[in-house]
Amino acid sequence: MRQLNLYILLLTTIFFSCHSEQKKKEKQIAQLVNEWQGKQILFPENAVFTRYLTDTTDYQIPQSDYKVLVYVDSTGCTSCKLQLHKWKELIEYTDSMTQGEVPFLFFFHPKDNKEIRYLLKRDGFSRPVCIDMDERLNKLNKFPADMTLQTFLLDKNNRVAVLGNPVHNTAVRDLYLKQITGKDNPYKNIPKTTAEINQTDIDFGIFDKSETKETTIKVKNTGDSPLVIVDVSTTCGCTAATYDKRPAKPGETLRVGIKMTPKDTGFFDEVITIKYNSINNQPIKGRIKGNVR
Repeated sequence: MRQLNLYILLLTTIFFSCHSEQKKKEKQIAQLVNEWQGKQILFPENAVFTRYLTDTTDYQIPQSDYKVLVYVDSTGCTSCKLQLHKWKELIEYTDSMTQGEVPFLFFFHPKDNKEIRYLLKRDGFSRPVCIDMDERLNKLNKFPADMTLQTFLLDKNNRVAVLGNPVHNTAVRDLYLKQITGKDNPYKNIPKTTAEINQTDIDFGIFDKSETKETTIKVKNTGDSPLVIVDVSTTCGCTAATYDKRPAKPGETLRVGIKMTPKDTGFFDEVITIKYNSINNQPIKGRIKGNVR
């Protein structure tokens, strides 16, 4: 089953390829599955971790049931590959589900230390990172060249359980969480809380069919446990929703973005359903209405 999960995961990276290219990549993927499934990752001795590349910190690679290894090489756009703000969200999210029991290990082989330092400070990323100037980690393990395949979920023996980058692909992210929690639904055991939204009725008024209307709903955590939005749905295909993926502490708020692109004229009155880790398992509902001319 683990091998099948890894194979399906890797297939998501080529889903939209043309037919001839897909066959070629499927063969490559099969080879990667055989090579990396259960492979033990070796760590260099005496790896030095720092914060913001300035302050050395006494950090040792911990023993744990699972750990996430993120390797970033010196090829291409470092900022594009890092996506540190997304990693912060995922780490907070994972911590809220596991009580912080899953460590995240960042190894960088940068072409420019100044750029890495700037990105870490810009995004307020204070977690320990290892600057691997001699590329010792990669030399020990010979990682795939594809940057989306240089991130690993490791088991307690440092063997690869899932391969792929969870901040670049939500399907990969869900596989990580499923493996870590051991649940088909990784959100099932999240501590429950209560929440409220700042507006339950949104009136877009009268606007032309060529216009797009947007608004933001704020969801406040009114309980005692972290708030996690699981899903946002709408009753209209003309309305798209986005939402914060990170958990919110008690008293904090998360944002839900609503974008209405009308396809027809006339009056509309639609329901927005925000599903979260509710104590009574009831979602929050709001309404959007307006008149398209």
